[in-house]
Amino acid sequence: MSDTFDELWGALAPVGRQRTTGGYRRFSWTPADTQARAWFAAAAADRGLTVETDRNGNMWAWWGDPGPDAVVTGSHLDSVPDGGAYDGPLGVVSALAAVDELRARGVRPARPLAVTVFVEEEGARFGVACLGSRLLTGAITPERARGLTDADGVTWARAMAEAGLDPERIGADPLALERIGVFVELHIEQGRHLVHRGSALGVASAVWPHGRWRLDFTGQADHAGTTRLADRNDPMLPFAETVLAAREAAEAHDAVATIGKVAVHPNGTNAIPSRVRAWLDARAPDEGTLRAVVDAITATARRAAGRHGVSPASFQESFSPVVHFRDDLRDRVATTVGGPAGPAPVLPTGAGHDAGTLAAAVPTAMLFVRNPSGVSHAPDEYAEPADCHTGVRALADVLADLLAAE
Repeated sequence: MSDTFDELWGALAPVGRQRTTGGYRRFSWTPADTQARAWFAAAAADRGLTVETDRNGNMWAWWGDPGPDAVVTGSHLDSVPDGGAYDGPLGVVSALAAVDELRARGVRPARPLAVTVFVEEEGARFGVACLGSRLLTGAITPERARGLTDADGVTWARAMAEAGLDPERIGADPLALERIGVFVELHIEQGRHLVHRGSALGVASAVWPHGRWRLDFTGQADHAGTTRLADRNDPMLPFAETVLAAREAAEAHDAVATIGKVAVHPNGTNAIPSRVRAWLDARAPDEGTLRAVVDAITATARRAAGRHGVSPASFQESFSPVVHFRDDLRDRVATTVGGPAGPAPVLPTGAGHDAGTLAAAVPTAMLFVRNPSGVSHAPDEYAEPADCHTGVRALADVLADLLAAE
């Protein structure tokens, strides 16, 4: 089993990796994404799995005939800009390796098994996270999805069409959902809770509510050397105050808030900007707290913009409510992968996942693999090979249990 995982991991690892940073750029419908999808199709075919792509671009590899009450596992292959190797791919590689492990054990599934790859989970190119699973479940309208644009103004519809798929067919897919009896996603932990607990594995209890907001500050472009400070309508100033306000609001509410992406126009060294566009990512233990954080940040943005003669605007680009994974399935998974000391640790996460989106429609569970540094969405993201192998065995244990169940 370890050889299988290592071979699969080694074959995928070079795809989309940046020589300068060591991070990954696998954005949806780009050459790197196409190469990663081809790798998955080939690896699945090597295992005799039947590969199909649904109307939304998600990939499915079936062991047995596609049908109702299937046990489904998998994750995603796309990345954030200069992201780490493990976020998403660990779940896909582990799922394929778990299929080999199940066959080595002589498991004969009593129900179908599928390995899936969801498209645009990170939202790095088109701005909405978990887009493939949102489309599948109807959590986003086809019209809005088709109109999403990347930084170059390319729409989702155009990019999807150029990849050979029909964007007019995207949208909720009840028949595909009906085939999923249960979904289990294995993922690297994005934090160090398991390190502190001394455990290689954990099970998710909940996903914090989270969302993304776009913040626009529109001022007046002018000369940096000749325009008096008193005569300026500089949008960079209220933007800067908003960045600090995000940190203060998050600290005050025991939440997290980040402004990690910004576009400045015209972006000249010797020019006062005419517009600053920024994106806020905010997450909290409950929705009331999250709204309070965002309200405090946007209120500061409006006040600061007014003082500097700048026009503010804010737009919610995506929102995911709190997800509580089903207690019975969570406890069953924790017991299955636990050891002599008892069930595996159960912990919440502030990171969004396709499992969180699917949880509104089908029974869903998540397994976490220990991350010694706690770093994620960065090249230093890492899991020890031994822990990865433990994760494959644990996932195989869970799948075997579910495949045998009525």
